[in-house]
Amino acid sequence: MSEVPKRPFEGRIKPYPHVEKNEHGMAPDPVGYLNSVQQRARERMVATQTVKILRDRVIACYQKEGVNHYENCRKVGKDYYDIIIKKDNGQLQPEWSNPEMKDGWA
Repeated sequence: MSEVPKRPFEGRIKPYPHVEKNEHGMAPDPVGYLNSVQQRARERMVATQTVKILRDRVIACYQKEGVNHYENCRKVGKDYYDIIIKKDNGQLQPEWSNPEMKDGWA
């Protein structure tokens, strides 16, 4: 039996609309708020796993290349570095109405 080649997912998943709490700490749409919280949690998990995968690639390249890893692993190391220096490891963030909320989960 022939094996089906694996391709990355090419579709687009529509994210839930972002719902924030009001000044009283209540969500105007509780179901929408819960969906947006879960969406952010999934995005956080994706960002964390992306960092782990890139770190494993750097480790594998260093082990494979030995003393030549400075030259041969430069691109892999740069990809890893570019992700880890970003805020929240490059996690996708919703459009917050209050810009100060971008730093946290509140």
